[in-house]
Amino acid sequence: MIFGSALFGLFLAAFVAATLIPFQSEIIFAGMILAEPDRFGVILLVASVGNVLGSCLNYALGRGLMQLRVMERFRIPEEALRRAEAWFRRWGVWSLLLSWLPLGDVLTVVAGTLRTPFWLFAVLVTIAKTGRYVVLGLITLGFLG
Repeated sequence: MIFGSALFGLFLAAFVAATLIPFQSEIIFAGMILAEPDRFGVILLVASVGNVLGSCLNYALGRGLMQLRVMERFRIPEEALRRAEAWFRRWGVWSLLLSWLPLGDVLTVVAGTLRTPFWLFAVLVTIAKTGRYVVLGLITLGFLG
């Protein structure tokens, strides 16, 4: 029961961390790996799903809600938006492989704004977000050995 509650907390942390709300999920993820190393797979799955779904919310904001002026409430710094758009225009959809970086949250909004096909967005963001957690998890497990 406690592990299930912790997984739910990890899911929420990973989801929020992927949105435009400043938050970090890595410390919770690493802490859970340290506490339950035998459950690495399920911890990885929950964190990855939460983080990808948070990015999907950003995509939706960029895709459909820009015209509703919802984005004004999130106050994306103009400089961050310009940099993300420049990355996206230079590197195209492949820039989504950097969506795990701090600027990545804005990249996911830009992907929606520029009408990136959702299936391609989902594949690239899943690779990026899951890859980050895999590396962090393996580093964390290395400290156990």
